[in-house]
Amino acid sequence: MATFTLPANSTITEGKSWPAPGNPTRTKTFKIYRWDPDSGANPRLDTYQIDLDDCGPMVLDALIKIKNEVDPTLTFRRSCREGVCGSCAMNIDGTNTLACTKNMDDVEGDVKVYPLPHQPVVKDLVPDLNQAYAQLAMIEPWLKTTTPAPERERLQSPEERARLDGLWECILCFCCTTACPSYWWNGERYLGPAVLLQAYRWIADTRDEFTGERLDQLEDPFRLYRCHTIMNCTKTCPKGLNPAKAIGEIKKLMVERKG
Repeated sequence: MATFTLPANSTITEGKSWPAPGNPTRTKTFKIYRWDPDSGANPRLDTYQIDLDDCGPMVLDALIKIKNEVDPTLTFRRSCREGVCGSCAMNIDGTNTLACTKNMDDVEGDVKVYPLPHQPVVKDLVPDLNQAYAQLAMIEPWLKTTTPAPERERLQSPEERARLDGLWECILCFCCTTACPSYWWNGERYLGPAVLLQAYRWIADTRDEFTGERLDQLEDPFRLYRCHTIMNCTKTCPKGLNPAKAIGEIKKLMVERKG
């Protein structure tokens, strides 16, 4: 049987422990991934005990409490706290999700928090998403037309507008993309579920006049066709969207235009 070993500097070590102050009656233990590129040390798991009677219900509430009151060196992204911006996407209890909408009560036992998987780590819970954003820019996610702009808005029927439901709600948290094994294997060439869902959002928009060009851009052995319908993307999406279905619709259009 083959054996595989990780590089020595990738091994996660046991970190510091921070007990809850006072004598709390209800506590929750957080095990949080820590890594500082400037330290030269291995990644570690720090342990924090949180008094649930003195903290909000969401995982993000606990992270903010830890940073404000316990350990100011903890680094993570957050913004809206309403599940709209996607900034606080991370891996919680083994699933990619948003810390601001993940209730601590939904996690049995210790809450284990890691950055989004299979991305370079900037620091602690902050992943480097430069590649994903460059791929997003490549599909030109905005309305493209050749006809002159009307005096008012470009009209759609209710049925045409309904085609965008399940697409426009994407907040680009990249939970789906970083949960996709095909993206882990071919991330430099495969665009990934989030970007492909965004691509279909504009392909499906009847106001857009560059459908053919958009499909031409995706006609590539890797950009689109590395999707193997594993469905991790749909399972993990914190907004309940179905990127796999959007990718399937693009593939159908590819076949139809060749018919």
